[in-house]
Amino acid sequence: MPNQPTPVVLRGGTVLTVDATHTVLPGHDVLVVGETIAAVGPGLAVPEGTVEIDATGGIVMPGMIDTHRHMWQTAMRGYGADWTLTQYFVWYYLEWGKLFRPEDVHAGNLLSALEAIDAGVTTTVDWSHGLQTPEHADAAVDALAAVPGRFVLAYGNLQDAPANWTASPGFRDFVTRRFPNGRGDDMLGFQLAFDVLGDPTFAERPAFEVARELGVPVTTHAGVWGATGDEGIRQMYEHGFMTPETVYVHSASLSPDSYHRIAATGGSVSVATESEQSAGQGYPPTWALRAHGIPVSLSMDTSVWWSADLFSAMRTTLGADRSREHLEAHAKGETVTNSSLRAAQVVEWATRGGARALGREDRLGSVEVDKLADLVLLKNEQSPVMFPLLHPHGHVAFQAQRGDVHTVLVNGRVVKTDHQLVGADLAGARREAERTVEYLRAQLGEEAWEKGMHPDVPESGGLENPYMYSDYRRAGAQEVQ
Repeated sequence: MPNQPTPVVLRGGTVLTVDATHTVLPGHDVLVVGETIAAVGPGLAVPEGTVEIDATGGIVMPGMIDTHRHMWQTAMRGYGADWTLTQYFVWYYLEWGKLFRPEDVHAGNLLSALEAIDAGVTTTVDWSHGLQTPEHADAAVDALAAVPGRFVLAYGNLQDAPANWTASPGFRDFVTRRFPNGRGDDMLGFQLAFDVLGDPTFAERPAFEVARELGVPVTTHAGVWGATGDEGIRQMYEHGFMTPETVYVHSASLSPDSYHRIAATGGSVSVATESEQSAGQGYPPTWALRAHGIPVSLSMDTSVWWSADLFSAMRTTLGADRSREHLEAHAKGETVTNSSLRAAQVVEWATRGGARALGREDRLGSVEVDKLADLVLLKNEQSPVMFPLLHPHGHVAFQAQRGDVHTVLVNGRVVKTDHQLVGADLAGARREAERTVEYLRAQLGEEAWEKGMHPDVPESGGLENPYMYSDYRRAGAQEVQ
């Protein structure tokens, strides 16, 4: 079959299956035939012509899955490093977000899609709330289609009310043209992305009804301090719009009652720990989600602030959860002697948890026979960080970096090997991003550009005398005399 990828075998790696029991298989091969995993075992016999990749000393794991990334903002990488959430809202929602042209959305999506694959993120939900027109939406999809990854377009428009843009003829025409079968396919899925503000009129209801009519899931920023909270969850629940497919992003400042509603209706939460720690949506909620039995996936939010790899997500999530556990114990005069959240759990959240959130756990998220071959090999013979390999899940969560991603397969095809993306036009992506930066900088003007990137630092009122014991030696000497 000419369209079938060449068989590939990853030889002799430590395989993190991320199956139901977190099985680890040292010295095992993974054989990929066509789009699926054909066999896992030691010393596998393979078809003639199979491409062999030496995984000895490395870790073979499922491709990671990011369930919430504003890909269109990536051309502004790092611009908002010192922002709070308020400054982000002002810049994108009120002042400058409306300046983004379709080509700027394309530039951001293209760059983001490439960096996702480069970091071993084989599936990304493009939380695309910059789609002001159908032309913006077409640009977003065109960019995703140009990169050999697995993506989900979560369509949104932060410049208009959800009830308005979901009812527009342009939106309907876009869906008919680009997603004629409704949800899309294995490589490009479709969702709706909008927030529920808690207005007494439940103004978002028509948008939910459109999602129900189209048969597509909704992803929503919930539990964002000062923006979306318990009232929105209550409205969704009482009107029957909380479903097992609903993904609640952040959910960091909700009441126990809201967590109970999410748990009871089978939804999941996308935790973006770097974002929640820095921007102020609320404390990363994994401690509460675990207590309520709510499924978790991980996400990176936006490169306008933070890193774009799930190694950072795993690391910061473990740190935040354990930090809270220690803090609460210390407040009671107690000591934590065993950590509740383990490395294997966050590795699962970064892989199988994302598959579960997208309703794809039967085909994605673990290294098991007959599942789709989205695989990552972590191996870096030039790095002292990749040996010794003692605790494989812990190594992924705390030691590995995106630079250790040696090989990536998506749908059975090698899209990165020997630390290099295959066939990627990085120069073209760079030119697009540079044109977007040049355009936006010219539109803002130099003063607004610099002010946006460097917001005011609040005045710090320090203690009147923070060094009140600085004269202790002299005082002691006087007493001796």
